[in-house]
Amino acid sequence: MFRLLFVLFIIIPIIEISVLMQVGELLGMWPTIGIVILSAWIGAKYVRQQGLATLQSVQAKMAQGEVPSSEIVTGLMLLVAGVLLVTPGFVTDIFGLSLLVPSIRQAIATYVQKHINVNAHGAGSQASASFYHGNTYENEGFSQTSNPESKVISHHQSDTIDGEYTRKE
Repeated sequence: MFRLLFVLFIIIPIIEISVLMQVGELLGMWPTIGIVILSAWIGAKYVRQQGLATLQSVQAKMAQGEVPSSEIVTGLMLLVAGVLLVTPGFVTDIFGLSLLVPSIRQAIATYVQKHINVNAHGAGSQASASFYHGNTYENEGFSQTSNPESKVISHHQSDTIDGEYTRKE
């Protein structure tokens, strides 16, 4: 994680500054600033356009009862593309514009979806929990050894626990 943050906050800005200086030396200051502003404007326009299309696709899939996983990944990539395009510099603009190409986005989405682990127990399984008898404050720390006289009761969907408690302060 440290290496990623180091690259993001130290290396990328140094690369951006050196590229901006070289382009500025080649074209001049005002054309360089104009190109940076133009690329940010065009990028924001296309991110907005493709983001709205992705939002409509998400809504259509959800209306059909399907999970819009690829659309969610696409939306996140469009968000990253927008941030990269608004960030001043040519290197980030190249990465941002590459995320606007649907085939590149689809390849990245496929790669990400292959490497995401989904827990299959989520949606339709029964939940269970444990509750302790006795004074709640004696069982702080969720350890059975703090009060050896307490019994553990397994709570299932069909059980109902009814009781009273008093708060001791």
